[in-house]
Amino acid sequence: MGSSTPLAFKHFSKAQSTFKPPLIANENAFLGDVVTSETYDAEKPISAGFYRLEKGTPLVYEYTYHEMKIIVEGEFDIEDETGQKVHAVAGDVFYFPKGSKITFTTPTYGLGFYVSVFLPLFWGAVSDFSASCEGLETDVSFELESR
Repeated sequence: MGSSTPLAFKHFSKAQSTFKPPLIANENAFLGDVVTSETYDAEKPISAGFYRLEKGTPLVYEYTYHEMKIIVEGEFDIEDETGQKVHAVAGDVFYFPKGSKITFTTPTYGLGFYVSVFLPLFWGAVSDFSASCEGLETDVSFELESR
């Protein structure tokens, strides 16, 4: 089950308070990977990072991959196309299935930590993130870290 060469774990000290995700949409939505497993498993990579939303424009996002998210600070109002609505606070955990369309808003700010499973085809679409978001005023792009 293991490899013949030992693999070291990666540690990101105080990432919740020191990692600043880049602006990805509107004036108030920030997202960035802290780490990805792509160098170890290019066929089935996973990524983990932070999503921050500040009071302002709602973010509507259609997931093209599966994602888990835990709210670590602040609060979000999260709604899906079925009409399900949740006021999320620190400690709440979510699963967003591939194909779900989610609206994120906040009366103040919210910070979530996510783990996402990406298909290899997704990596090429990262620079076109705005195609999955509605209501963007400009075309935005971002680069994944640790690739």
